Amino acid sequence: MARVVVGLGNPGPEYRDTRHNVGQRVLDALARTLHASWRRDGPGVVARGQWRGEAVRLIKPISFMNESGPVVAKLLRRVDADPADMILVYDDIDLPLGTVRLRMKGSHGGHNGVRSVLAALGTEEIKRIKVGIGRPDQKANVPDHVLTGFECEELPVVDAAVEQAAERVLSLLA
Repeated sequence: MARVVVGLGNPGPEYRDTRHNVGQRVLDALARTLHASWRRDGPGVVARGQWRGEAVRLIKPISFMNESGPVVAKLLRRVDADPADMILVYDDIDLPLGTVRLRMKGSHGGHNGVRSVLAALGTEEIKRIKVGIGRPDQKANVPDHVLTGFECEELPVVDAAVEQAAERVLSLLA
């Protein structure tokens, strides 16, 4: 049975560098570390690798963030994995930019993509790595904030957070 790391985000090149896709940026960093290449596999893009002798699957669902749950559930079945074998990586507006936090279980915390995943899998017992993208000044700006790219001066902080998140994933896999 493979260990699975799922990075949440939105599909398509127009969303690739947005704040909402930072979870998938972490998976790209992991793929480089594991020397794994991406290929389309049903409703996702999957990279297969090994970490310390164990099979690891990196998965980017091809679905919009808020509808990730059914796709994640289908992909887990496809690779014969349980929610306990999965690490979920995603953005968090409630964490300051560049902050990385590990959580072993819990609620969705207001994140609609995580809400969808928890509902589809029927459990809150999911390991997760959250990457802070900062909160906009006004609540009404949240949808715009998560769907915009990072400012040039933010990129070094984001790049460091992505590397730190990837290291945390690897430590969980160990």
